[in-house]
Amino acid sequence: MLPSGAMLANPVNPSATLRGVGIFGALALLLVCLCLPSTAHAQTWSLSKEQRQAYLHYYAPIVLKRANGNDNRHGYDWITNFNFDQDGDFSNNKLHWKDIEQYINASRTGPSAYDRWRIRPTLYTSLIEFMDGGKNLVLIYHIYHALDKNAAGDYQLHDWERVELLVKNVVGSPGSGEYVAHAIVTQHKRNVIRHYGSAQLNFMPTSTGNHLLIWQAEWSDKLLAAHGQELRFVTNPYSWIASQMALSAKAEVGINDDGGKKNVHYAFVPQGSASAVSALGAQAISYATADQLASRSDNGNSVTWPSVKRVTYELQDIADILPTHWQFGGYATHWLSTAPIDFWLESPIVNEAGLAEVSTGMQRFFASTRDIENEDEREGYPAKKWFFGTYELNASASDTGGGGSGAFHDNAWASTMADSRGRTRASASGYTTAPNAFWWQHDYFVHSGTVDSTDGVEAGFWLPGQWYLSSNGGFDGRWVQLFDD
Repeated sequence: MLPSGAMLANPVNPSATLRGVGIFGALALLLVCLCLPSTAHAQTWSLSKEQRQAYLHYYAPIVLKRANGNDNRHGYDWITNFNFDQDGDFSNNKLHWKDIEQYINASRTGPSAYDRWRIRPTLYTSLIEFMDGGKNLVLIYHIYHALDKNAAGDYQLHDWERVELLVKNVVGSPGSGEYVAHAIVTQHKRNVIRHYGSAQLNFMPTSTGNHLLIWQAEWSDKLLAAHGQELRFVTNPYSWIASQMALSAKAEVGINDDGGKKNVHYAFVPQGSASAVSALGAQAISYATADQLASRSDNGNSVTWPSVKRVTYELQDIADILPTHWQFGGYATHWLSTAPIDFWLESPIVNEAGLAEVSTGMQRFFASTRDIENEDEREGYPAKKWFFGTYELNASASDTGGGGSGAFHDNAWASTMADSRGRTRASASGYTTAPNAFWWQHDYFVHSGTVDSTDGVEAGFWLPGQWYLSSNGGFDGRWVQLFDD
């Protein structure tokens, strides 16, 4: 008999499993299926919309951030949303964000030209649900900032950082025995991983969530060891941080791959976790609270924990932004016509009510950002490698050295490299004409978490066939809006 919870190796094509184990093994497996119908059925169950929202809230990170808010740059380090200025135009986000201190200053005295702004710190999310020896989730949290500053002193658009979690052993609502197999953060195009049990993978446990502790550098690039809004894992357990808060000690934490401790001036807390919000005393940014929630500290200034600005953030969907990239979605307001990307959409992009916003079929998206000041091009969501899981997780692209070469993404696009299970992108999806031509919308590579030193090769597997269907226990949340706007 199979152990409790064991499942057939190939839920999409069980006959392939039977061929691989021989006649006696096949008979044994058939007997198991007859004796344990609930086990076979377990391969096709799906989370509800409310459970998917709950998982995203439950594991949403606590972002402890260093600031560069002196010299009238207060507010620059706030996390924000794409439409903070409420004008429906992303191309002027950087230009308008440079006035954020004026928004804050004006809020002290009452109504102004800025009081229509809605900063609303936001992490843009997706949940990918798939069966593979049980129920698994990939949770993606993208942290949006309106600007950055490069080493030469120029302002730039900034939209890089994301946190990714692989959650295994999902059996129902969060907190029911599942665990985070690994977490990955962006560190200047590098993808840094920490596995389950690592001393550098720390969470804030509460009754309403288990929140990964992340440290983020400030907006300016002063060529420090950690700079330009990059993300690092917090290497101190939350119990130590809580003790420091109780002592009103200096606000600082240790981070991965860096000696000493780094200053903390902000704590961004998921508003969907009531216990985390209460424990940290976090508040939402509004025109009325803006002045008190803006740090005026430089990155070199130390503050005590009571002086840390505690700010709530909300979750929105990556799928909220995808229609703005679409060729028929008014893309030219926000994105350049360069670098088009074609997707074969087998499923529409749907809004919170389940209504289609982008139809099925071959659709073109544009993913280079438009900046009305100097056309500072950065990648929008359809061009980000982590959107497909095709970022490199090898020695040259993780903790040391420069960013990844992009060879794995190129191999994925060309479908020239087999995954750890012997499948290419095209053979996994069944779209043999896709290589070098288009992405299938449900192309996604799941990393095993193994770090390989071979450039352009990754350990993991392409999700196969119709993995995303609810009948197969799947859900591709990259294209679905779960949260109310």
